[in-house]
Amino acid sequence: MWLECARVRTLPVSVAGVVMAIALAWWHDRLQWVPAVLCLVFAIMAQVASNMANEYFDWKAGTDKPGRSGPRRGVTEGDIRPETLKRVTIGVLATAAAAGCALLCYGEWWLLPVGVVILLAALAYSAGPWPLSYHGLGELMVFIFFGIVPVNLGYYVITGTLFHPIVLLASITIGLMGVNVLLVNNYRDVDDDREAGKRTSVVIFGRQPAAAAYLINGFMAIAMLTPLWIGAYIGSAISPWLLAVPAVYLTLHLALWWALIHRDGAALNPLLGMTATLMATFTIAVAAFLVI
Repeated sequence: MWLECARVRTLPVSVAGVVMAIALAWWHDRLQWVPAVLCLVFAIMAQVASNMANEYFDWKAGTDKPGRSGPRRGVTEGDIRPETLKRVTIGVLATAAAAGCALLCYGEWWLLPVGVVILLAALAYSAGPWPLSYHGLGELMVFIFFGIVPVNLGYYVITGTLFHPIVLLASITIGLMGVNVLLVNNYRDVDDDREAGKRTSVVIFGRQPAAAAYLINGFMAIAMLTPLWIGAYIGSAISPWLLAVPAVYLTLHLALWWALIHRDGAALNPLLGMTATLMATFTIAVAAFLVI
């Protein structure tokens, strides 16, 4: 029940960015394990808090209804008391804040306001007077806060280096893959969201553009890391076997896209987990080659 509330199947979206940052730090021989672990804790707790807040505030706004196409919502179905979920969400958010404060030991003062913005964004996704996910901005939020921010900011606190071009490209890759996870979610829920007045990007633009975006994002994500693929090809310090990673990823990505355009409703639930798993598998595979 609580694992479903935390939406564990989507946690690779938050973990992938930090894993990529750790791998790049190792590759550049600048890895520090304590801030790396703190980054993982912060990322996971922030996403879990966002997921729980999303369930609570969707219930409060009346946009979730019993028998929805997506995974069972504990509050909506009466499995979890709203006040209990609210308190647990606050506790998870506080844990994320504690990990973020500990990271101040490894960076400059500006990490504090950035951390506050990240935690506020976790709530603003579905809460506040203008919930971002209700106005077609969910994908942009995922791209920034699950791609650009964790990879670049994670690399900074782990290594002390504020900018590196490969790190920036890797953050775009992770961001695009994370967007695809949300696209599947909104693609599945488009009818329920439209009825509830929740204007996600799929409600605004329709399913066909969303499916096209899903397909294009996968190819763009691989293209962003072209310097790595070239490095493997010309026989640098990276193993040439790394080239198998984009080939396998794109093959599976095409299979998932084909399933996306030929399924509907609850049949899309496994596809959500598979998209997140593919993202995680890709990240782990690239990280393994960089570390080895």
